Amino acid sequence: MSHPFLFVLVQADPVPAIVPADTAWMLMATALVLLMTPALGFFYGGMVRSKNSLNTMMMSYVALGAVGITWALLAYSLAFSEGSPWLGGLSNAFLGGVTTEAKGTIPHVLFMAYQGTFAIITAALISGAVVERMRFWPYVLFIVLWTLVVYAPVAHWVWGGGWLGQLGVLDFAGGTVVHINAGVSALVAATLVGARKDFGRQAILPHNVPFTLLGTGLLWFGWFGFNGGSALAANGTAALAFTNTFLAPMATLVVWAALDSLRTGHATAVGGATGIVIGLVAITPAAGFVSPGGAIVLGALAAFPSYYTIVWRARTRLDDSLDVFAGHGIGGLTGALLTGVFALKVWGGTDGLLAGNPHQFLVQAIGAGASMVYAGVMTFVLLKVLGALMELRVGPRTEGVGLDVTQHGEEAYTSGEGSILVLPDAALDLPAVLAPTPQNVAG
Repeated sequence: MSHPFLFVLVQADPVPAIVPADTAWMLMATALVLLMTPALGFFYGGMVRSKNSLNTMMMSYVALGAVGITWALLAYSLAFSEGSPWLGGLSNAFLGGVTTEAKGTIPHVLFMAYQGTFAIITAALISGAVVERMRFWPYVLFIVLWTLVVYAPVAHWVWGGGWLGQLGVLDFAGGTVVHINAGVSALVAATLVGARKDFGRQAILPHNVPFTLLGTGLLWFGWFGFNGGSALAANGTAALAFTNTFLAPMATLVVWAALDSLRTGHATAVGGATGIVIGLVAITPAAGFVSPGGAIVLGALAAFPSYYTIVWRARTRLDDSLDVFAGHGIGGLTGALLTGVFALKVWGGTDGLLAGNPHQFLVQAIGAGASMVYAGVMTFVLLKVLGALMELRVGPRTEGVGLDVTQHGEEAYTSGEGSILVLPDAALDLPAVLAPTPQNVAG
């Protein structure tokens, strides 16, 4: 007969314990993901006209503060505390209960911070659809509300114990929560804010492609924390996700360059940068569930739908300025669905379609579809309400001068003692804009 005290020891739930190696890796991963938001600023900032480059970068940088604080005070609790299948509760609001005690094998405060970096960059992604014409402070208010109303609920559905997680949706690092969410919201935002006044009437070209390439490299670097860190431990799953993040974008880059060359005769730098990012987007939901060989195939396949969506969009009146929907919406959708095709139980996931489990593909489609509908409807409602309370976009004359000067009072590039008079929006919308004169120059 077993000893009664031994029975108690065996049956008791293990007390969560912090593992130093896991903590060290997650500290690094959190820093890597945080770097991705400034990297996004460079990626986006290089692709707009010079008069809007600072504003475009600030629309990414401001998320570090506005969304980060929103996450800590309320959105984290809504996403990850116990609640209903649809939304978390308020037990962790204002960081209540978020201490150095273990959550899994890392401190709870670190888990909160790591997940916060995801919320920050997801909101920042949307800015690429409305750059060069949306007012700065209405945009800031929008991403704060969007984090609470859209991001937090969907994160809860998939990662916080909500109904999609219970259904069995696989989303290792955010194909659905991050990229589909942001991409569909960007599409709605671009539609409601409207096209730039010059869109379709003249070429709107990137002013600094090296900035975009720099941003791409930093995004890829940070993405190792994005995907590898989503294992929440320094283990084999993290190594698999890291390796797949290494391989998939390489395949997308090669296919994208080939498609560019076949269609236009040139393998463009902007195209190469775009291909890398889309490969990263597509592997994100699958990173810890597919083999390295599967990651290469997934990355190669992911190039096609996003590439041809960009080609189609350029022929329409839809001014998704930096193709956020094609890159993140379609790229995320492709990755989410292909996760249901290539996932293998032996690599840590659930067997997908190729392993004889078509149900997983259906589950992935349900998860993607639910997120698309919810993000689209709620973003529409948010922007309609904000649009009824304030002007969402600048006037045509302000847009013509550029948002760097009109929204921030600065210029990215100057010569001599300065080049332009800083005027409020109201003044810029008068019948004529005052030309700079020597007496306008400070000093």
